[in-house]
Amino acid sequence: MSNPKFTNSKVAIIGSGFVGASIAYALTIRNLSREIVLIDEQREKAVGEALDIQHGIPYIGISNIYAGNWQDCADCGLIIICAGRGRKPGESRRDLAGDNIKIMQDIVKNITPYYSGCPVMMVSNPNDILTFEVDRLLGTDNGIVFGTGCILDSSRLVSLMAKKLSIDTDSVRGFVVGEHGEEQFPLWSRMSVAGVPIEEYCRNIGASWTEDDKNQVAERVLSMGADIIARKGKTHYGIATCVCFLTDIIINKRQNIASVTSPLCGEYGISGVALSLPSIIGANGVERRLEEHWSDKEIDAMRCSAKKLAYIFIDLF
Repeated sequence: MSNPKFTNSKVAIIGSGFVGASIAYALTIRNLSREIVLIDEQREKAVGEALDIQHGIPYIGISNIYAGNWQDCADCGLIIICAGRGRKPGESRRDLAGDNIKIMQDIVKNITPYYSGCPVMMVSNPNDILTFEVDRLLGTDNGIVFGTGCILDSSRLVSLMAKKLSIDTDSVRGFVVGEHGEEQFPLWSRMSVAGVPIEEYCRNIGASWTEDDKNQVAERVLSMGADIIARKGKTHYGIATCVCFLTDIIINKRQNIASVTSPLCGEYGISGVALSLPSIIGANGVERRLEEHWSDKEIDAMRCSAKKLAYIFIDLF
């Protein structure tokens, strides 16, 4: 059941870099929040981004967007954290862990006196590690703190498969799960086209669907973020649209399913780490993680991903 405490449409965005500003702009265009506050240690940057977005509001939306302070987290319906340094060309998301954990610890220290218990959406990378740490520091109910995880990777997977099969993306249903990073993998056993399992669909239309085909798609999905960074230095539009999708669910008290990261509590025999699973998202964040019938190979891959992340946690903490 949705908690009525979390019905306020005010959204705080912590971090007003390319990702935070893109999220604020996308939320404004979508009219998803009547009040958006940007919080950044570089206050003038936040002021500038808010003013820039404000100037178009008469034509695109009705949001009151402004630069604020930590106190402005007190009455939010959603807090989105996208602070921290981004990946440089050639870096993995894991390379950011040490620097960004310290930033998250400082953020939690600053918001704790004003935090009312609303959902907290983690966007910063490495997403699984930071989600787990912020959840631990805030000590909230399970699922209140969650990360965008593999939602963008899943979107990329669906787009690639739709292109490969020459059909609309609306017909393709599929998820990337595990770590948002090197250990992620498409959940082939649950992928479908118009409700038909992917292998059966490809067989019906005479399309190639071999292990090589699967590997090529998986590798392409994994490399897409790095490819964009190599070309333009950063990624921000894709994740902003994914955050809009999740914000709409939370603010408007809908329910939908997405592959996002949250601390696992025994799913597939895994606990003590945060990883992406297809999850029911609602007004309170992740309301349930779905435990489905996967292939043995997929379950092994998920457990392997968990073990590797657990070793990273030990090194960091």
